[in-house]
Amino acid sequence: MSSETPNRIRITEYLDLDIDREQWMCNRCNHVLGSARENYKKGCLLHDRDPREVHPALVAATFNFSPDPSWVRIVECYCPRCATQIETEYLPPGHPITHDIEIDIDRLKERLRKGQFIIRGQRLEAVE
Repeated sequence: MSSETPNRIRITEYLDLDIDREQWMCNRCNHVLGSARENYKKGCLLHDRDPREVHPALVAATFNFSPDPSWVRIVECYCPRCATQIETEYLPPGHPITHDIEIDIDRLKERLRKGQFIIRGQRLEAVE
């Protein structure tokens, strides 16, 4: 369902950047996740998973290769409209959600305007 608008760039498998509107978007359902000048995760549904659900014990022993939830948590980020899982991160308990993608939108727009980059098939390409 992703839109083929001329100024939309695929950033990750499920996350797009609409340059004109300066918004993060789910590329499966086109739901706006928020301003591209902020963390896209603010617009996601978050699920804090017990790491033992994802990585069950491999042996019946004190050291069983399963992560200790007092040391790590798994946070899953979902599109609130279509429930596509956009991102997963492993964090220490109490650690804030990371801001993992930050794009200089003003500079990107300038370079697009100058013709240094073009957008082809939702991919950013340098002009040689």
